[in-house]
Amino acid sequence: MEKFAIVGFGCAGYHALCAIRDSGSDAQIDIYSDTNLPPYNPMLTTYYIAEKLPYKGLFPFGALEDIAREKKANLFTETCVKKICAKSKTIETESGETRLYDKILISTGAKAFVPEKFRSLSSVLCMRTVDDALKMQQVLNNRHYNNAIVVGASMVGIKIAEILYNLGCHVTLVDMASHIFSLAAYPRFSQVIEERLREMGINLMFGCEITDVIEKKIESSNIAKYRVEFADKTAMDTELLVMNIGTRATVDFLNRQEIEVDRGIIVDEQMQTTAPDIYAAGDCCQGYNLQTSEKQIIGLWANAGIQGQVAGMNMAGKQEKTDGNILHNITHFLNMDFIGLGDNRITGEEKFYQSRDKRFSMQVIMKNGKPVGFNILDNYGISGILKDYLIKILEGQPAKLSPIQRGQLIRYGMEEEFIDQLEA
Repeated sequence: MEKFAIVGFGCAGYHALCAIRDSGSDAQIDIYSDTNLPPYNPMLTTYYIAEKLPYKGLFPFGALEDIAREKKANLFTETCVKKICAKSKTIETESGETRLYDKILISTGAKAFVPEKFRSLSSVLCMRTVDDALKMQQVLNNRHYNNAIVVGASMVGIKIAEILYNLGCHVTLVDMASHIFSLAAYPRFSQVIEERLREMGINLMFGCEITDVIEKKIESSNIAKYRVEFADKTAMDTELLVMNIGTRATVDFLNRQEIEVDRGIIVDEQMQTTAPDIYAAGDCCQGYNLQTSEKQIIGLWANAGIQGQVAGMNMAGKQEKTDGNILHNITHFLNMDFIGLGDNRITGEEKFYQSRDKRFSMQVIMKNGKPVGFNILDNYGISGILKDYLIKILEGQPAKLSPIQRGQLIRYGMEEEFIDQLEA
């Protein structure tokens, strides 16, 4: 009987497990997880803190024990993998145990990045895991905060800002980038979002580098305050500091002389690493960006599921490939919906559209007469249609929307004249 290992059990690991069993494999499967939690979507943690989602709703695939029983897998929970040896196909845990496997999947995801010099601060918060969410929930339940600094104007950062704003806290959103959602939004379009946030009273500071944070404990209490110092020699005091600078792939335990790692693990179309019989999937690996042909981490829940499924099928002996993906970001915050489709580094002719009733707006980047990217505000209903259209173009199909797609776009408020321009 073959022996498989899955290291890290999030979305990618779960779909790999299902694919292995659905492919008819009866291999022994050992699952290593550094928690005792079922797979969960990190993007749902802010919805839980905001009380828009019950705790159970964080775990869409059900209880861990039920998954293991149904899929006939062995669980090694709260177990950290110290080393994977590609040559011997062995896994060594921090407790010193070593096991041999025929095939291994690395699906360890990513973790929140906090710079080394700020890790010693006792009460600084970040947001990625369920534990992060529980800690923030406890902090917010303990007392009211009058002001807060949220570092990182990302999809997660804006959700944290929303939670604090709705609790009556004055929020300052800080980022080194020049504008909000710098990895997804076009500069001109971001201005529209920023104007709305400023009108709400949210303070925005872009192009700002934090050089130091000084923690000051309040006497006769366990409460900390912070003085945040910036590169331009200015400073700001705050009662609460939340850092959402970004994430880093969890790959520290790998030997880079055995397995190629850039920002994440390099994989091919079958999710195979550069080491035989070792696969990777999800936020820890760099898959194929359809638009740029780059190997890139595309940190999307759906993308992790597809990658995990393909990896699992290949581990089970099936021949399956991924087609790659495009960058696709969507978030709802402060009564706004923002959608970014495509790689916003690609430049071209800019087209700006606002519906006649001014209920939604959109910026499109056109290159060689075809759209290469979209920013959409307040109309998530059209995002799936436009993503399908964009992928169709990238696959070399005619740049035409189907009659059904045109009808849907019109129903969602887009004028036919502008639709014609998208097909130009």
